[in-house]
Amino acid sequence: MIYRILAEMLLVAHLAFILFVVFGGFAVLKWHWLAWLHLPVAGWGAIVELKGWVCPLTPWENKLRVLAGQEGYDEGFIEHYIMPVIYPSGLTRDIQTTLGLLVVAINLVLYGVVLYRMFRS
Repeated sequence: MIYRILAEMLLVAHLAFILFVVFGGFAVLKWHWLAWLHLPVAGWGAIVELKGWVCPLTPWENKLRVLAGQEGYDEGFIEHYIMPVIYPSGLTRDIQTTLGLLVVAINLVLYGVVLYRMFRS
């Protein structure tokens, strides 16, 4: 039972990480100091998507699921949990590249606003 709980907690943490990668730049608009945490996280998220890597949290979650007597999954977190909701047909390399570029574009705009506000004052 403990392994299943740990797997579920890791699942929630993984989702929170992804949400912070994508939307953390909005928090930086209010709390500029958060950029020191968000920039490396967003960079990692973009690299994982652009390179087609599997986030290390995915195999860790799968290992916990197997230890809990559940089945793991072969694909990555996004492909397994998020893509079936957004794109039922599955994740393609083009979609993965687009997601990575989207992370970069969103954050370039948000950090541009942050820098503009800092130098305007």
